[in-house]
Amino acid sequence: MSEQQTHSTPGQAQAHTPRSLIVTLYGAYGRGLPGPVPVAELIRLLGAAGVDAPSVRSAVSRLKRRGLLLAARSASGAAGYALSDDARQLLADGDRRVYGAPGGAAGDAASDAASGWVLAVFSVPESQRAKRHVLRSTLTGLGFGTAAPGVWLAPAQLYEETRHTLERAGCAAYVDLFRGEHLGFAATADAVARWWDLAALAKLHEAFLDEHAPVLRAWEARTDTPPREAYRDYLFALDSWRHLPYADPGLPARLLPEGWPGVRSAEVFRALHERLREAGARFVAG
Repeated sequence: MSEQQTHSTPGQAQAHTPRSLIVTLYGAYGRGLPGPVPVAELIRLLGAAGVDAPSVRSAVSRLKRRGLLLAARSASGAAGYALSDDARQLLADGDRRVYGAPGGAAGDAASDAASGWVLAVFSVPESQRAKRHVLRSTLTGLGFGTAAPGVWLAPAQLYEETRHTLERAGCAAYVDLFRGEHLGFAATADAVARWWDLAALAKLHEAFLDEHAPVLRAWEARTDTPPREAYRDYLFALDSWRHLPYADPGLPARLLPEGWPGVRSAEVFRALHERLREAGARFVAG
């Protein structure tokens, strides 16, 4: 999920803020829990990641104001928080990106299934110029590149998520969406290098590898998987990773530079996911 919008922008490192960690926690485990998550449980679970209770309460309040969390009572009557419908849709939209195979990571299966590009062409009246900023921010958050002023594009498999997100942002009336192919005159790989800042995206993947590849190596050297440690390391890895498929929106491998670091960062995340997620779930359930 990408709390709209908690993505990193290209070239910007993503900090493990309390608010981001709470969104990550709900995305990883919260949907599988019966009923609202009690406040005491949020404090316990975020405490295992080094977040103190006042910071948890403050972050929850901000997420509530943004309409992502709803105050509710658990079955035992404890005060807690449930996901809003918008938050559940954001999580569902994000699952394909976060847990799927990004462009350049596992061949071009995704782009073959929905080849080409989705184009967003917009025109906003001067009297509604605030919407122009919202629209640009929304498309940037979805990972769109810019082909020309007012013409944005992304891999075609992002159409449904783009439609949902623009409707939620109240921008649908100003946008026309098209599906198409690039027919020239420059080679498509050269055009992609203009439409996206590939050097900045590569730095985001490299930052992920700097932080989490050593964690994976340490786990690969172990035979045990203690639930608390697994939960903490998985939460941090997912919190870093979930922003990357939005900055780098699944560009096909054939259009990316040789040795693209997104291949390795995806491999590291998947290995951590497979090793740690279930053990982390035992800590959450504990």
